[in-house]
Amino acid sequence: MKRDILKIDEELCNGCGQCVPNCHEGALQVIDGKVRLISELMCDGLGACIGYCPEGAITIEKREAEPYNEIKVMEQMVSKGRNTITAHLKHLKDHGETGFLQEGIGYLKTNRESLSFDLIEVMHEVHNHGNQQVHAGGGCPGSRAVVIEKPDTDAPAAATDQPSELRQWPVQMHLLNPNAPYLRGADLLLAADCVAFSMGNFHSSYLKGKSLAIACPKLDNGTDIYIEKLTAMIDIAKVNTITVMMMEVPCCGGLLQLVRNASSGAERKVPVKQMIISLSGNVLKEEWV
Repeated sequence: MKRDILKIDEELCNGCGQCVPNCHEGALQVIDGKVRLISELMCDGLGACIGYCPEGAITIEKREAEPYNEIKVMEQMVSKGRNTITAHLKHLKDHGETGFLQEGIGYLKTNRESLSFDLIEVMHEVHNHGNQQVHAGGGCPGSRAVVIEKPDTDAPAAATDQPSELRQWPVQMHLLNPNAPYLRGADLLLAADCVAFSMGNFHSSYLKGKSLAIACPKLDNGTDIYIEKLTAMIDIAKVNTITVMMMEVPCCGGLLQLVRNASSGAERKVPVKQMIISLSGNVLKEEWV
């Protein structure tokens, strides 16, 4: 698949930094007088920052995407110097990407003799990253597929005792099995992680009667797998419809893009609805796309 990635022309960039606060993923920083993309992992390719560059130094390029590879990122980033490397590693740590952080440090250790900076100083600045541990356990009992039976009733619930409308477990996209029985012929609700917390009527008005998948296009790692799973849900599980519920923040737009990429590669075509939810839980936009 092809992926949209930010490209910065360093000859045009004057380091003004006007684009930085408009990158809601925090993937841009001014370092050594130039704006740097410190994390392709967090760049969603939507280009919210482009209109704020007075020099036209930022563009979006579409290139064949591989799964995120920290070693390749480090190989490209080392030439940009100590400050860019440090900012990148801090960014990984801030977003809980412990595995990628350890891979990056491992690369620096292996290539220590060729570095133009003191690796010990960088490691100290990234706050003793070597003490972080990665959980490497086996299968998780929480990922076991469970169909939650719901009584067939239209009786309204008391305002103080709203019942859950969740019909299955698990719900997180990384844990979902596209072949699970609760997805076959289902109306799929793909919701950003934050949506249910912002809407008091999420269960009764939007989840009822649907199968659920939740994801965060900004923070989740390995979202290429999501496209494969969504494609399988369309072609194999033969979901009936897909409703994508996103928060109004720009980074959430990546969720709809995942569905579009999956739909373009699927043999079947299914109706897709997008819904944009405000931070206060109101529906700002609802339309079939």
